[in-house]
Parts: sequence; C-alpha cells; structure tokens
Amino acid sequence: MQTADTELFPAHLATVAARTSRALEEAGYDALVLHSGGLRMVDFDDYPYPFKAHAAFKLWAPLTDTPDCFIHFRPGERPVLLFNSPRDYWHKPAPLPAGSWTANFDLRPVATLEAARAQLPRQGRVAFIGDAEGFADWGFAAVNPRDLMLRLDYGRARKTPYEIGCLREANRLGARAHEAARQAFHAGESEYGIALAFMTAVSAREQELPYNPIVALNAGGAVLHYQVLERTPPPERLSLLIDAGVASAGYPSDITRTHACADADFAALVARMDDAQQALCAGVRAGVDWRDLHLTAHRLVAELLHDAGIITVDAEAAVDTGLSSVFLPHGLGHLLGLQVHDVGGTLASPEGGEIPRPEGHPYLRLTRVLEEGFVVTMEPGLYFIDSLLAAAKQNDRHARHIDWARIAQFAPYGGIRIEDNLAVTATGCENLTRDAFAALG
Repeated sequence: MQTADTELFPAHLATVAARTSRALEEAGYDALVLHSGGLRMVDFDDYPYPFKAHAAFKLWAPLTDTPDCFIHFRPGERPVLLFNSPRDYWHKPAPLPAGSWTANFDLRPVATLEAARAQLPRQGRVAFIGDAEGFADWGFAAVNPRDLMLRLDYGRARKTPYEIGCLREANRLGARAHEAARQAFHAGESEYGIALAFMTAVSAREQELPYNPIVALNAGGAVLHYQVLERTPPPERLSLLIDAGVASAGYPSDITRTHACADADFAALVARMDDAQQALCAGVRAGVDWRDLHLTAHRLVAELLHDAGIITVDAEAAVDTGLSSVFLPHGLGHLLGLQVHDVGGTLASPEGGEIPRPEGHPYLRLTRVLEEGFVVTMEPGLYFIDSLLAAAKQNDRHARHIDWARIAQFAPYGGIRIEDNLAVTATGCENLTRDAFAALG
C-alpha cells in the first residue's frame, strides 16, 4: 500500500536531512549510504523470502518493494537515490518511481550492484546502514555503526507531519479492514476466512501487511502472538480477538479489537476494557512518563477484575503483589512508526543508555517521557492464559484471591485486547484509530 502525502514530503525530508547531518557530525562521519535491503533466498532452493525494506531507508523514500536500492547523503548536498532497475527476463523489474517526491532526489537507475557500487562515494568517512553481509569490502568506514544508529533511532521517535499523515492513512485503511473482519466473524467465517476478509477489504497480499495478522477465535485469544489461521470454523463461536494492521507508504497501523458473539457477561468485560482503554488514552500528552501510564493500566485492569468477581482483593493489592500481571503480562504499548515496534522506546539519550522498566514489568517496550510528535499504541489487555493461571494456582499468595469458577467461565473466550494508535500533542493526543472508525459511518 504505497500511498504518500507528497505535499508534506519536502519538509519531512528536510527535517530528516538536518537530523542526519547532526548525527553524522557528532559520530564523526562525512556521509551516509542507506541500503533498502536485499532478497534472502530460502535455504537449498531458488526463491526468496518476502522482501521487507529496511526502516532506515524508508525514512528517506517511500519505497517498500524494491531490493538493492541505495540512498547516498552528504550534508549540504542533494541526496542521490540509486534505483535498482535490472535487465531481467525472469522477473518483472519495478518501474522507475514517478511520484512528485522523487523531485527531491538525484534519481539514477542502476542495472547491477556493481553499477551501484561505482556511483557510491569512496572519499572520506562514509557510514553504511543496511545488510551487513556482502558490503564489508565496499570501502565504507563503518557498517551499521552503533554510535550513529543510536542517534538516528532516538530522533526517529518524534514524527514529522508527513509521517503522521502516513500513519493516519494507515489507520483509515486498517479501520476499513477491521470492519470487514468483524462482519466476517458474525457471518460465521473461520479464522482464515476472517483474515481473507481483512486483506480483501484493502486489496492487500499477506506479505504487504506490516505483520502477519493475529486472528484468534475463542480460547486462541489467550495466546498473545497467536499465529494459527484455522480453516474450519469452531463448533461454537464465542469471541474474536483480531490484531492486524495495514501499511501506507511504509508506515503501519497496529489495531486490535475484541468482539463477543452472544455472551452478555463477556460482552460486559469487553465494554469495561474499552472504557479503561479510553481512560488511558485521555491521559496521553507530552510530558507524561509512559511507565506511569503502564502502572495505571494495571490498576484499571485490576479494578475490572475485582468488579467482575474474578479476583477478591482490591486493585492496589493486586498490582503490588503481581496478581494483575497474571492477567496482563505484556506492556501497555510501544512507539509506532516505520516499524510496528519502532526503535528507541527505552533509549535514555541519543548517545544510548536505557531507561529502566518498572520492577516486575520486564516486557514494557516504552519507558520514555512522551514528547509532541511521538506516535504510540495504547493496548491494555486481560487474558485467561493456561500457563500463567496454572502457576498462580500453585502460588498461595495468588490462588486464594482468584475465583476459579469465574476463571472456568471465561477461559473459553481467551482474552481481551483493545488497541488504538495515538499521535501525541502538547495538550493531549490525536486518536488516529478512533477517528478512522468514526469516519466509516
């Protein structure tokens, strides 16, 4: 899905060039070469894995499906884009890009890697970011230098208006696909059929999606990264948890919805989780420490568990003793950008270092204080996970505060996760996902 808000692209590229110039100077390099990535062949065979362009390359150009392209940037000069255009009769070469964004580059088609190498700089300290294998002897001063990449990754957290526009469009497409999936669920489709409905709604192949969709019926919703797409519908439809997104110009949406089929008790849990998730969204603004929001999420989920009769202690005790983590074992959310789990979420500074996670919460992917321009996911969850519940049953500190009859009632439904994508502003946030669903009418 390669659409791009080209009106905003020149300002975006100017911002990226300025950030990169500063990072190059601080790290001691004169120029940068970015590689889109290469095809990786299946072992002992003659066909490749699906191609995914490197995020560092996509930051500069909305090219997601063409391997072995290069961007050469030297501060103060117009960037050069070497576009891979081979003379090939086995495969159809990608057409030379013609969007208005290309006017910002010195665009040069190259037919081979050797031709690209001949046009890349050989003077000064040039850093290379891309596939490490195969480029060590090209004469670069450094390949994937950590000091430079840390500086670039740290700055990527703050999105330009162009990037937020791409993410807004990705959410628009994602909402359309999620609505098609919801209808397929209520029509009785299998997990596979629901996934097909999702992709058909936006004319996408699975390899074009930012990640393989999680489509979990019933108890499958308790598997956080459920990877199965059953072809046969279950004998009884209870629930659907679908975590799936769509990309626009290389920028993904990451949206999760949970649907109840008929059970009023489970539907009430979903509604309460939606309320909690919206309360957490209302707390997002520049200057907020994400770790505080994560702990607030645990308190809200624990209140929900208590009010539903699933646990018998109050929210504070459930969080303090770790009981809430039995039902919410993952982090509240993460940075979203060129990657679904975008880089830099725990970086202390452009030079590196890590901002620690709260004790007892090892899977939190974001620990930074929010800034205007950050885009984050907000995804609290509540799950009935066999292995975690079995461990809790052996822990008297937890076992005696859990109503096991209520667990047996809800376990067949798997779990609940509701996830929106939020663009942080100075005073609050723009909920890209809710706005996209509202626009569906």
